[in-house]
Amino acid sequence: MHTNTRRLATILDDLAHELIAFRRDVHAHPELARTEKRTSDRLAERFELAGLHVHRFTPTGLAVDIDPPGTSAGPASRRHRRVALRADLDALPVQEATGLEFASTVRGVSHACGHDVHTSVVLGAGLALARLAEEEGLPSGVRLLFQPAEELQPGGALDLLKAGALEGVDRIFAIHCDPKLDVGHVGTRIGPITSASDTVSVTVTSSGGHTSRPHLTSDVVYALGLVATTTPAVLGRRLDPRAGVNLTWGAIKAGTASNAIPTTGTISGTLRCLDVRAWDQAEHLLREVVEQIVAPTGVEVDVQIVRGVPPVDNDGESVRLMEDAAEAILGEDAVQLTEQSLGGEDFGWYLTHTRGAMARLGTRTPGGRSYDLHQPELIVDERAIGVGARFLAQVALDAGRRLHEDHGATSEVPVR
Repeated sequence: MHTNTRRLATILDDLAHELIAFRRDVHAHPELARTEKRTSDRLAERFELAGLHVHRFTPTGLAVDIDPPGTSAGPASRRHRRVALRADLDALPVQEATGLEFASTVRGVSHACGHDVHTSVVLGAGLALARLAEEEGLPSGVRLLFQPAEELQPGGALDLLKAGALEGVDRIFAIHCDPKLDVGHVGTRIGPITSASDTVSVTVTSSGGHTSRPHLTSDVVYALGLVATTTPAVLGRRLDPRAGVNLTWGAIKAGTASNAIPTTGTISGTLRCLDVRAWDQAEHLLREVVEQIVAPTGVEVDVQIVRGVPPVDNDGESVRLMEDAAEAILGEDAVQLTEQSLGGEDFGWYLTHTRGAMARLGTRTPGGRSYDLHQPELIVDERAIGVGARFLAQVALDAGRRLHEDHGATSEVPVR
């Protein structure tokens, strides 16, 4: 085992109780997207206590640079190549039902997606790397990114990208809680691990009429039925099925009386794609398909598509760096092939600008209950915080060594 690896373990053992206490405090005081001021202030205070410069990229999003010897600290040193670790800060509008002593104190808001864990993991990794930088130096710079508004589409990642958060970053890494994977394990996958996600709304209108005389009007309810049943099937034949395209409707609204054909109706849902090329094609194709489907009914149609997030498309070399780090600190059996998800995650935006990967962090107590994300009962095994911090710190070290060995050479990644 490398000397740095052993030292990281020792440092994070010393920080273990502090990181759990930090997570519990954040968990008890959750904040919705773009209101994460208390959380970001607490982070800033802790990093400043450690002697690190904190840069506010947005009102609630911040970055911390940890640099190797001989480089200047802070945003001025963006020209130096570095590895980034990203955490998301925001909570969900979900009422917690865990019964924990440190449960949410904010009515209707909770960390039901585990962002409090992500934040504590990157905090721990950063503090450990900062101490290691003082003692032994680092092979390359590390940037810690704490991002607001992951739960809002198209996501707070765009706020940080617009502010220049990835300037000088060669690779970026992140973890996401997986309550179906045992603590001490990491789930990885090369290629798309999460899906693009857009919100779709189709509104149809006509003059309306009496249900006894449907031939005298255009029937919006019938048109909505065609859209609901036919559109997903047609998309499945017009786009490559290997792209993982999924259109699922969540709401249909039309009419108030059983004997009246309404004048307007709306159907809404989500369009998800695992392949970025299919995602680029889907918007135009969906509009075309809906218009053709309702054309025989005579209704007027308006299709609204709100662009969401791209897939998280993991770079192969970055995934291998994560797997090597996990095996080094957790053992050869710690890495598992994780499944693809049609859930959206705005970490995908970063990967349209640079190389990187996201892994899933096991948070289930071995032999314990499996939970689901975005649910009020979610409970995580807090040992995952130390595991995740050590894992991401090791990934940053290994990726930094790779960057150093390449003498600062980077590969150009096309912006999608």
